[in-house]
Amino acid sequence: MSLQETAEKLAAQGESSRRPARDVVNQAMVNNWVEALGDANPVYTDPAFAAASVHKGLVAPPAMAQVWTMNGLHGTRAADDPLGAMMEELDGAGFTSVVATNSEQTYHRYLRHGELVSATTRLENAAGPKRTALGEGWFVTTRTIWYVGDEVVAEMMFRVLKFAPPDAKPPAAPVLRPVISLDTAFFWEGLKAGELRIQRWGDVLRHPPGPMPPDGALDAVPDYVVASGLGTVHSYVVHHHPPLPGKELPFVVALVELDEGVRVLAELLDVPPGEVHIGQRVEAAFVHVDDDLTLPAWRLAR
Repeated sequence: MSLQETAEKLAAQGESSRRPARDVVNQAMVNNWVEALGDANPVYTDPAFAAASVHKGLVAPPAMAQVWTMNGLHGTRAADDPLGAMMEELDGAGFTSVVATNSEQTYHRYLRHGELVSATTRLENAAGPKRTALGEGWFVTTRTIWYVGDEVVAEMMFRVLKFAPPDAKPPAAPVLRPVISLDTAFFWEGLKAGELRIQRWGDVLRHPPGPMPPDGALDAVPDYVVASGLGTVHSYVVHHHPPLPGKELPFVVALVELDEGVRVLAELLDVPPGEVHIGQRVEAAFVHVDDDLTLPAWRLAR
């Protein structure tokens, strides 16, 4: 089925099933909203003022319509959500990037505390492929409708561009990447060359490297030595949680005292956590992530 046929099929399905809000309209959420947005209208927060207004009581800001039915941090899209289905189809066709283009909201009335809002979404159209400054892509337009009971209280037209970036580079390996500064660049360049470089200030070795020597002298200039890479486990931890990109849990992080006398922290590879002990002899290893990054690590000394 072509993308256009998929879009037409999803549009013909009409509105998705209603998704109820997790909570009724409430003052606590309104307070957070008006503080974040700097909205000082007392009809949202002052019961006496609101009672004397045309509303005859507190109401919620209309622009909060979407807030009440957001999925939350761990929420998932409904099975019949047409936007999610269309995004998945476009991802599979190589249109993997997304940018919002415009949104229009219509408010039919104010919401009052204690009302439970529900929302539906329908796909209005998907137009493409079109050439854009970002690359070839599809404009996907949906309409979300908010209800209280069977009464429509707000609507939103939402349009996104799903595009395939031209000359896109493959994604980098999923690891936490270090911040590399002028003071530490020599260390990371050394790892790429298969060397464990340790900063030296005169006769003093220092790790992690820093911008000034241990004695605080302002006229000193550092260089480095290439360590043998041999050392002993001085201390270690077994990381169980939280999950980290690109890592299989649990794994061991060892603080190793090099034969040169400084200590360096890195992952200990290929050793079950239960078999690690202080005093174990290890040697440096180099984990190639990509052309720009190599990470230090340890293996048991041969």
